[in-house]
Amino acid sequence: MMNNLYPLKFTPILKDKIWGGSKLRSFPGKESASDKCGESWEISTVGEDISVVSNGFLKGNDLRELIEVYMGDITGDKVFERYGIEFPLLIKFIEANDVLSVQVHPDDDMALQKHNLRGKTEMWYIMEAEKEATLISGFNRELSPEEYLAYLNSGKIKDVLNYVPVQAGDIYFMPAGRIHAVGKGILLTEIQEASDITYRIYDWDRKDDNGNPRELHTELALEAIDFKYVQDVRTDYAVTLNQTVEAVSNEYFTSNVILLDRVVEKNYNFIDSFVIYICTEGEVILESEGISHTKVCQGETVLIPAVIKQLVINPVRKSSLLEVYIK
Repeated sequence: MMNNLYPLKFTPILKDKIWGGSKLRSFPGKESASDKCGESWEISTVGEDISVVSNGFLKGNDLRELIEVYMGDITGDKVFERYGIEFPLLIKFIEANDVLSVQVHPDDDMALQKHNLRGKTEMWYIMEAEKEATLISGFNRELSPEEYLAYLNSGKIKDVLNYVPVQAGDIYFMPAGRIHAVGKGILLTEIQEASDITYRIYDWDRKDDNGNPRELHTELALEAIDFKYVQDVRTDYAVTLNQTVEAVSNEYFTSNVILLDRVVEKNYNFIDSFVIYICTEGEVILESEGISHTKVCQGETVLIPAVIKQLVINPVRKSSLLEVYIK
């Protein structure tokens, strides 16, 4: 067992989007973002977007190389058996300076059949939301595929979308098959399966930089959509200071919220998985093996290799973290 591993930070992979803005620039490591930056990919081995370590003696190595060398010491033995050198999750920050397209993601079966890739189940944690900001999650009533197509083809799809008012701290679970869109004025963290398959349903009649309508994926989307009506789409959870509170748990990831104003000690002997911390507010110092001191500020993400079983989290001031791993 190689126990010289330490909490790993990565250089953000920044992506400009038609709906992007300039807020991500205020986060550490993202100062180079343009004023159209919509996404910061924090941890990824999706396609060509492979995260590169930015701290410690492994600086400059990419995540896929590290998993190849350290295997289960990075991801956990069971995770390595299942996913190999591909990291199973994609972690992002998203800033919507305008509303995103209405879209849907396929489940694993459909993604494998159509693209030989994984599907995309995800969750959103709202970090900031302007007053009266909304997002879209599912339909506002039960619909048949035929009714849906009639609304889509007549340009009235907006009438059957489920608009949800949001505020900071809200969590939304978006299983594959649920149509959704991030609304204008929202900054969020996204935790998802390592997949970038999106079927665009409707894009508010927007044009791209060349004046063309953006591509839609009507037939694939129709096959992917889960038409079941879901009444309450927000995830219910109650934060307890200095406690780890589970918010979302499924076969792809477990996501907890930790609000802390004093030292919290973590023991990972009960899980066979990496752990990710996303700092959504404040600033913390992570201590592993009593020696490695890693500072993590708001808007930063850190990967705790599975071989590390004890961690001390010391908040510089009152802070909030998302804790993510695979059960």
